[in-house]
Amino acid sequence: MAASAVAAPVVAYGSGTAEAADHEPGLRVMSFNLRYAADTRPNSWAERRPVMRTLLRREAPHLLGTQEGLYGQLRDIAADLGPRYDWVGTGRGGGSRDEFAAVFYDVRRLTPVEYDHFWLSDTPYLIGSSTWGNTVVRMATWVRFRDLGTGQEFYALNTHLDHLNQYSRERSAALITERLGALDPAVPRIVTGDFNVAAHKNPVYDAMLKGGLVDSWDTAEARSALYATFHGYKPLVPDGDRIDWILTSPAVRTRRASINTFSEHGQFPSDHLPVQALLDW
Repeated sequence: MAASAVAAPVVAYGSGTAEAADHEPGLRVMSFNLRYAADTRPNSWAERRPVMRTLLRREAPHLLGTQEGLYGQLRDIAADLGPRYDWVGTGRGGGSRDEFAAVFYDVRRLTPVEYDHFWLSDTPYLIGSSTWGNTVVRMATWVRFRDLGTGQEFYALNTHLDHLNQYSRERSAALITERLGALDPAVPRIVTGDFNVAAHKNPVYDAMLKGGLVDSWDTAEARSALYATFHGYKPLVPDGDRIDWILTSPAVRTRRASINTFSEHGQFPSDHLPVQALLDW
């Protein structure tokens, strides 16, 4: 499958409003496992959507890598964000079915130059393929963006590794590293995802960093409090495991890294906390 060309078409960042955030320098990046839309209460999508809307409008990320979103759910988010945003993605089984690893972007700040998808398997361009023992199909979506504010181009890759199979996760990390290595080496990379293993505690993390990336949380000039990024609608765990990461090329500056604990009336927008980074070139 060849890459596709595209025509132009608390508060984690400390801004308080999207309007105020727009005056802050840097590229606002978020990785967020949305928790797929379901009707099961008390954390149904109908109950979570208003909280998600408030969070995303408040944080106004320029780049948002999402995991687990279903097509209708992503359409809801696109409607809630409004015409300022567009997105790229496909269902992991192809088309509009199943979960997506979708990439949202602020069209006033970013324009896509090309994009592609691949599946985390021995046959990465066979849609819906799964060969490493994982029962859930896994994939990655990448986009080459041009930053309209600075003129800088960069690659954004978004993924969701398997939740059960360590062999699959390790093979997936190797494949992602290989695919990133095949892209233009002069162009920085930003990788967002739910990796389903803790940072600093698993060979998957080591492989991603040995592949030429750094962890924005570790390189950040300032950080929020640390919490486990998966909470499962239970009490938050201070100093817990980060299984959701934003990785970058070493030359990318991370001004600030955050784990956002926003909720309304006890309702969280997802069973994961979004992770965020304020980046600069």
